[in-house]
Amino acid sequence: MSQELGRMEKPSANEFKAERKLFFVPLVFLPRKPEGDLQDRVSSYWEQVEAHVTNLESKLGNVKKVYHELVPVGGENGAKAIEELNTGSHSIVQARLATGAELQPLEEAELLAEFMDWSRCLAVGLQSQKAIRLVYDSYLDAQKRRDEHMAKCIDETLGAREVGLLLMREGHGVQFPSDVQVFYVAPPALDELKRWLRDRQAESQSASDQASGEPD
Repeated sequence: MSQELGRMEKPSANEFKAERKLFFVPLVFLPRKPEGDLQDRVSSYWEQVEAHVTNLESKLGNVKKVYHELVPVGGENGAKAIEELNTGSHSIVQARLATGAELQPLEEAELLAEFMDWSRCLAVGLQSQKAIRLVYDSYLDAQKRRDEHMAKCIDETLGAREVGLLLMREGHGVQFPSDVQVFYVAPPALDELKRWLRDRQAESQSASDQASGEPD
């Protein structure tokens, strides 16, 4: 069961006391060479995420466990890996660690490496339909096993009545345990960022279509 923060009623202190809670934060990455005001928009997103997570904590309790996609280690090594991966999400994680939360390894290293390898194979542009089917089926299988592993990790490490924080891409296939109440953190900056990216994609496609239609 998922609940969007922007539409969340003010919960009473006891409303969710019997369940484990998980704050789900969509991962947003910044390209190495961001165009236009993308960097400012991404920074605004992470600032709003921090404010919204802090607001949730004030109502439902402080985060005790932290989980981050693409990170197969916990503790200090995991925090360093997140810092190299995404400075925005690192700031959110670091603020929780500073108040006593524990960073848990969400991924299994070998399985993550397999998934990334199949992803790279798909990205190179294969020619054989047989090879494409083989790689794509293997990619889906690795993703399914990743989802199952991440769900198991959360279930086994998030204690009774504890609050967890999960930073992960949208569109995942993880099936959360039935007794985990999931709160989807979606500040206004997320929709604005998506709209900005759609507009840029449309402009790029339009420019490409015009170029392909021009005479030699």
